[in-house]
Amino acid sequence: MRYQTVLFDLDGTLVDSGAMILASFRHATRTVLRREIPDEELIAAVGGSSIQDQMRTFDPERVDELVRVYCEHNTPLHDELEAFAGVHDVLERLRDEGRRLGIVTAKHHRTVALAFDRLHIGDHFDAVVCADDTERHKPHPEPILHALDLLDSTPAEAAFVGDSPFDVEAGKAAGVFTVGVSWGKIHPAERLLALGADTIVHSPDELLDVL
Repeated sequence: MRYQTVLFDLDGTLVDSGAMILASFRHATRTVLRREIPDEELIAAVGGSSIQDQMRTFDPERVDELVRVYCEHNTPLHDELEAFAGVHDVLERLRDEGRRLGIVTAKHHRTVALAFDRLHIGDHFDAVVCADDTERHKPHPEPILHALDLLDSTPAEAAFVGDSPFDVEAGKAAGVFTVGVSWGKIHPAERLLALGADTIVHSPDELLDVL
């Protein structure tokens, strides 16, 4: 194996949540701000720092209200959440090979727990770093470096897998092998390559070849 430690983003990488995140952004901004924001602008915020920081880009004066309305809309949608096809098998294979696995996500622990309860993938991971665990967030490398500390690992022996520009920038800043994935269909793969992703994969099975 090339990398003993493999870290994953969650939304758009392991779980097919792009549509529900976009729907909740739309609902929150329409309800609170009473205006239409183009989907491209909403999508650009997905996968970055905390939900509070994401909402701050839309209206810094109404962050708390935007987050509250977003969560009220988004939480029930987790009942329909699904993992991408092939994710379960890849995680099992990596665990069987003795790898240390972790999650690095902009979600809070509460919403990660909703995803884990629905999809039963939590047991695969030895570390889960959420927005409430670090002072700085992706694209800063702190969340990735914190996960490596929890796993007693180093950047040289680690890879980070994600679907967003924030993931790629954080991975490169942390000094880990950075894999962009195209199947999340939130951010274009060309953008990930332009930001320095070490490779792009188009299906979970392909991850086994590069890790």
